Amino acid sequence: MDNGDLLRQLKIERNQREEHVGGRTRWPWIAGAVALVLLLLAAAGWWALAHRAIAVRTAAAVAPSAGSDAGAVLQATGYVTARRQATVSAQITGTLTQVLIEEGDHVAKGQVLARLEDSAYRANLEAAQASARAAQAQVVQLQAQLAQARHDAARQEALVGRGLVAKQAAEQARTQVDALAAQLVAQRKQAEAAQAQAQVAQVNFDYTVVRAPFAGVVTDKAAQVGEIISPLSAGGGFTRTGVGTIVDMDSLEVDVDVNEAYIGRVQAGMPAEAVLDAYPDWRIPAHVIAIVPAADRGKATVKVRVALEKKDARIVPDMGVRVSFLEARPTNLAQAPRGVLVPAAAVVQRDGQPVVFVVQGDRVRQRRVQPQPMGEQRLLPENVQPGDAVVVSPPAELRDGSAVDVSVGH
Repeated sequence: MDNGDLLRQLKIERNQREEHVGGRTRWPWIAGAVALVLLLLAAAGWWALAHRAIAVRTAAAVAPSAGSDAGAVLQATGYVTARRQATVSAQITGTLTQVLIEEGDHVAKGQVLARLEDSAYRANLEAAQASARAAQAQVVQLQAQLAQARHDAARQEALVGRGLVAKQAAEQARTQVDALAAQLVAQRKQAEAAQAQAQVAQVNFDYTVVRAPFAGVVTDKAAQVGEIISPLSAGGGFTRTGVGTIVDMDSLEVDVDVNEAYIGRVQAGMPAEAVLDAYPDWRIPAHVIAIVPAADRGKATVKVRVALEKKDARIVPDMGVRVSFLEARPTNLAQAPRGVLVPAAAVVQRDGQPVVFVVQGDRVRQRRVQPQPMGEQRLLPENVQPGDAVVVSPPAELRDGSAVDVSVGH
């Protein structure tokens, strides 16, 4: 068979070609391809919706303290205050030559904070001390003269008794003794005055050194080297009235304003719990110090002083704080409730059961719980550990294993 015969066998007749091109065999393939594409698009859309990250807000589960089972009878807001703080200044007007503090420095009682120009005060001190030494030297000189005069008078009395000298000589010797004794008394008074002047000069000189009145932390540095400082305010703003402010951190407490309609629920000595706005998961044991016997007419509130039972470097003056006034603590505080505390909004119903959603990586896991109410929180005895991040107010579409986005923070 040659090449021509092979070509004739592969040739398609016209009637056969038109039947396959214009017939029914072409359309089922096209319809199937379109349906497949639509099915793939629908599957991709469903997968994207099912796996998109849901934005959530979380809170940390915390272990309850031993006194957490005391119920809150009242809540109030206030601020951290220091009962002992001072803006330190000099007692004289002068120019600063040294400022030895910065904000945040811890200082001890009596520590030097700043120095003023002291050349004039130093000169006055040296002059006063010299005068005091001179006056004291004259006292010593008069003491020697008086001692000699008494010896001379004694000898004159002996000679008069033996009839060797006239009585007038003995009388003159006694008069000399009395005169020197009077001069010594006067000189001693002058020496005391000179010493007092020296002490005044020393005090004025000491005023050029500014010292810490008590131990604390510097919260404000108000003056710089070269500025004039004065204990009295001066017009024009050219003088400073203080070098810096020192706060005794051990004297920090909380002042809260309680509505006068509820002040009857608060009593001195009752337990309380403070939560700083900056650290909402940190509960600080506290108790009521006193109820200030004065009301604010404009706000209809009464100030209550609350003591913090635990001191910490994170607590600083003027921080916002929320105080919960508690019922009497139980007598046995050794055993704390078992479990963790979470916000009440973290517990939701799913299929008729209370559950919480715990964040693990970028997904959540549903945990069935048995919540117990404790004020604004819920105690979960099991299935959640301290430190676990739980979702607050979980959305309705949130399910076990859902991807979440916690970038919105707490």
